[in-house]
Amino acid sequence: MTPQYAAPAGQPPGFSVGGARHASWLELFFDLIAVAGVAQLAHLLHGAPGRADLGLYCVLYLAFWTAWMCFTTYGNVAADKVRTRTVLIGMFGLAVMAAAVPEVRSERAAAFALAYVLVRVLASRVWQRRGEVPVDWPMAQLSAGVVPWIVSLWAQAPTRYWLWAAGLLIDLGLTFALSRSRVLARAREGRDEHGKRRGRIEVPPVAAPFDPSHLDERLGLFTLIVLGEGIAQGVEAASETEWTSALGGLAVGAFVLLLALWALAVRRSCGVPLLGFGVLTARFALPLHCVATSALAALAASLGAAVEHVDDRLPAGMRWLMCGSLCVFLAVGLLAGALSGRGGRWVMLAGLPMVAAPLLLAAFAGGVSPGALVWTLVLVARWPWLYEKAVRVKEPPRTAGGRTAEQER
Repeated sequence: MTPQYAAPAGQPPGFSVGGARHASWLELFFDLIAVAGVAQLAHLLHGAPGRADLGLYCVLYLAFWTAWMCFTTYGNVAADKVRTRTVLIGMFGLAVMAAAVPEVRSERAAAFALAYVLVRVLASRVWQRRGEVPVDWPMAQLSAGVVPWIVSLWAQAPTRYWLWAAGLLIDLGLTFALSRSRVLARAREGRDEHGKRRGRIEVPPVAAPFDPSHLDERLGLFTLIVLGEGIAQGVEAASETEWTSALGGLAVGAFVLLLALWALAVRRSCGVPLLGFGVLTARFALPLHCVATSALAALAASLGAAVEHVDDRLPAGMRWLMCGSLCVFLAVGLLAGALSGRGGRWVMLAGLPMVAAPLLLAAFAGGVSPGALVWTLVLVARWPWLYEKAVRVKEPPRTAGGRTAEQER
């Protein structure tokens, strides 16, 4: 999908002539903060990240992605009735979170936590004003998980990071534990209690209707932003390194690898690798998108770091980051491909090999140059396409009735 940049006369921004919604100018402007946030988060993994660094990265990425998704779902439902001021305030909160990331281990941890709390509270109030409940993604309105974040303002490291993780897990747990009907019932009970305290009858909230095609496009745009960070990391690293033939081979390989991942996640999918359009509801598709894009951002960091060792061998930590992040991304593709109906044979011959190969390379490719490793990962990422192409070639042509020529005879 491509965003529509101009609306016809009489049409609100974000709508096409045929009625299919596309990202509005406000939504595209809001996504600029995602560019900054992903870049800052990816820089957390530079050098030789340890387990604590990876854990902190996962917590911060989930927090940032959750805050972004709160306003993305709001724009999806509100459409042309979205409050511009509300979106811009949320954008500023996300900007504070992004700016705090480089020093989040020290004096800016409180700023990150406070900005996250304010963004989540603002997002929750948005739904209360609209009298709607995002039953397909309750996390956009839930606020129970904000409590540990508030407590963390008085905590020290590493306790504060565990509190952040606990808050996120609370909201995620409620999102999956509560059914659509239960989420709506709880919201109506809360509205009734609020009305009794004020001595008036409140209008019961209704389920917020998501626009699936518009949400698919927004997820795809975010994935493009993360892929763009991979290119930016490589360009930045290459601009500070002597240009040699080895660097050229690595740079081309990294670019082709990102193209292969783009083909898996965006070209024919909704931002989630190998997930067909409309296969999963938002409640299940959005977590897959979060995991896949977080792996992409980590891969972007590893590709930039590989340039620094282009004439040497990658340290074990960097090799595991590169191969492991691709493994996670392709594991999401394996699950999504299976759910999209590709069948058991595809899972065994295409899905499982593409997930296992990066792990084997991480474990046994210590003597391989960075360029050769990246080109090998290109083959791994293209394996689903190669497999499906081989299957199409082997399959005999079929008639309009679905029978082969041999069966017709």
